[in-house]
Amino acid sequence: MGIDFAPSVRSRLGIEWEIACVDRRSGELAAAAPELLAKLGVADGFPHVTNELLTNTVELVSAPHHRARDAVADLTHLVERVAAVAEPMGVDLISSGTHPFSQWFRQQVTPGKPRYDTLIDRTQWWGRQMMIWGVHVHVAVDDRRKVLPIIDGLLTYLPHFQALSASSPFWAGERTGYASNRALMFQQLPTAGLPPQLDSWAEYESLVADLKHTGVIEELNELRWDIRPSPTWGTIEIRTFDGVSSAWEIGAVAALAQCLVEHFSRELDAGRDVPRMQPWFVRENKWRAARYGLEAIIIKNAAGDERLVTEDLAELVPRLAPVADALACRPELERLRDIVDGGASYQRQLQVAAAHHGSLKAVVSSLVRELRDNC
Repeated sequence: MGIDFAPSVRSRLGIEWEIACVDRRSGELAAAAPELLAKLGVADGFPHVTNELLTNTVELVSAPHHRARDAVADLTHLVERVAAVAEPMGVDLISSGTHPFSQWFRQQVTPGKPRYDTLIDRTQWWGRQMMIWGVHVHVAVDDRRKVLPIIDGLLTYLPHFQALSASSPFWAGERTGYASNRALMFQQLPTAGLPPQLDSWAEYESLVADLKHTGVIEELNELRWDIRPSPTWGTIEIRTFDGVSSAWEIGAVAALAQCLVEHFSRELDAGRDVPRMQPWFVRENKWRAARYGLEAIIIKNAAGDERLVTEDLAELVPRLAPVADALACRPELERLRDIVDGGASYQRQLQVAAAHHGSLKAVVSSLVRELRDNC
């Protein structure tokens, strides 16, 4: 089967941000999305707000933009719109990879969506466990021959994405010991997790044809890989990020994704190879970043050299500065240092819990403030 890759404007980006609704009094997840969306009305085009798997979630979707700051501005405006409708309902908004204490079995699947019904019917207990939130960044690629090599290159930076955005240290009231419990929960779905490393677009087409023939998927978007081609939009979609707690952090990680895609595109234009690591190293890096976050020692290359992820980030930001200047996102890229210095969301959540005698309701309150005060 042939899979067309839509024409797109090189390195333009769009961002999807999953937001959870919580009850203002209890801090528990609230099934408020259907009412919120009904009050907001149907959007025509981008940016817009839409539903997600669970009725406690709304997804904010930016328009495509050349600059990360403009995509973030779309999201900020959408947060303000949703919050204005949610406020009289007694509903607050948070973004994190997981909710600190709500229980998965109390959540409701969005009704009237056959795609969600099929997912739950097939995956059963694991599908019902998907009480998780993330951020997806689309970056446009100007030639489909570049897509798979760039994905391979991005996989070498997957632990950086994971560690910077890690925001799920708690699950159903327990401290998990992981910076990103979401990363390991999500990969339990049969078509989620790390993408296969493929050598050609024809090989990708063959893989998709096999999966459709055997009934593993019906639609291409059912491949929920951490990083995947998005042929409909002519983009690469980086789905590694946990739910990010503030708009400025989204700008930082989106700028990193955009700069890396453009950097690898330039390398290919120049006839140079994009670095690639063995799948078992990629898998190990994902686990290390999910477990240890910004304290992870990661595998840097195919030779197996290792380094603390924060040390690698300290050199990566200035190395990408010329690309960031060309993309007009250098201020956003440099804010990665603020995440490292001030702590990623998982670290901040753990600090709040410790300061409030283990109170996870206090953690929810801090997430509400972070989202509200940074938009």
